[in-house]
Amino acid sequence: MTNPIKGFSKLSKQGKIEWIVDQYFQDKEGAVELLQSYWHDDQKVQKLHDEFIENTVSNFYTPYGVAPNFLIDGKLYAIPFAIEESSVVAAAAKSASFWLERGGFKTTIISTTKIGHVHFMYDDDVEKLRTFIEEIKDRFYTDTASITANMQARGGGILDIKLVDKSDQLENYFQLEARFETCDSMGANFINSCLEQFAQTFTAAIADDSRFSESEKAVQIVMCILSNYTPECVVRSEVSCPIEQLTDGSGISPEEFAQKFSRAVKIAEIEPYRATTHNKGIMNGIDAVVIATGNDFRAIEAACHTYASRNGQYSSLTHCEVKDGIFRFWIDAPMALGTVGGLTTLHPMVKFSLELLGKPSAYELMSIIASSGLAQNFAALRALTTTGIQKGHMKMHLLNILNQLEATNEEKEIIVDHFKHNTVSHSAAVKKFCEVRGIKSPEEIKKA
Repeated sequence: MTNPIKGFSKLSKQGKIEWIVDQYFQDKEGAVELLQSYWHDDQKVQKLHDEFIENTVSNFYTPYGVAPNFLIDGKLYAIPFAIEESSVVAAAAKSASFWLERGGFKTTIISTTKIGHVHFMYDDDVEKLRTFIEEIKDRFYTDTASITANMQARGGGILDIKLVDKSDQLENYFQLEARFETCDSMGANFINSCLEQFAQTFTAAIADDSRFSESEKAVQIVMCILSNYTPECVVRSEVSCPIEQLTDGSGISPEEFAQKFSRAVKIAEIEPYRATTHNKGIMNGIDAVVIATGNDFRAIEAACHTYASRNGQYSSLTHCEVKDGIFRFWIDAPMALGTVGGLTTLHPMVKFSLELLGKPSAYELMSIIASSGLAQNFAALRALTTTGIQKGHMKMHLLNILNQLEATNEEKEIIVDHFKHNTVSHSAAVKKFCEVRGIKSPEEIKKA
């Protein structure tokens, strides 16, 4: 039985490891060896990792791959992907090569505004409050001048502040809603610092105003926080070509491909069950690049899924149109990203990724990541509407199966060659492995 511990965070790294393996592991020596085997050989790099989060005991490695041949707005990119899922990088690269010959990806930054709120409770005359907020609006700007100076020098800052009445949904609930431009930074710390100052300015100003009674002055600030929902920070990436260019060797005509593909998108637009899986595939392409560039994939995920529900029903992030002989496929995605601050100057692989991408601005990175999501979705839908998703996916998954079986390099080579012309399934892979190994079942290995 394990025991609770007080002061775990105050233990040394070695102390934390000793407590963990003592409490939770039978093979204590093996557990320690495993954790230490994932430490970085360079102590300076390991120290960086140790200080990224609390209670660090080791590193968790994710494969880092590259998908070349992405032509985006006339510039050729090799895009980094940090992801463990089989076939994602291969699918993205295949889509990139397909569209490279058809004009590539064209992107538009629709907007770049981010939003934050001071959430508060107020129980009195709404019109008096509204007038008061307008009167003190300049103070919000002047009181945050020291916070916004550097951002303004880069072309950003506070764009607008307004009162929002939500009391019809929650009694006495109001917001100060503020809009921001944060340029090449994601801006979370900047926005939250501004919001906290807005709250202080607001409560101090209302306390000093003789028009308000003591009860009216008793404003309760609930919280000050940016929103990860960014419907006004949106990028569009699209591809298009004449229908007759939609040839890919799948055995169906370009016209049939365009029709089946567009119908598959329409289904994802109207059916939430399909839309969820459809968008998950898009996020395979988006999240992997977000992680590789040191951005917050959880914030992007949350924003994209909320955006997909903005019309009252969860729907596809991508859309397709076949009109006047032209096939057009696009994505609109909310994306609050940064190329300065955070891990961008600390994590060696993040710095590598950004250099690989040509040290993009935040807006260029929005275009790159939206295009990677669109490419992933195109690959998935092309497979679904032609050969089926499992043919390509299972061939990529084959090595995972063989690694689980602890196949030798020679066995892998024989088995991979066999499945170049045969359908891959887990049972088929196991059967072929047993045949090559000369055993009846994998259980014989365990017994040995």
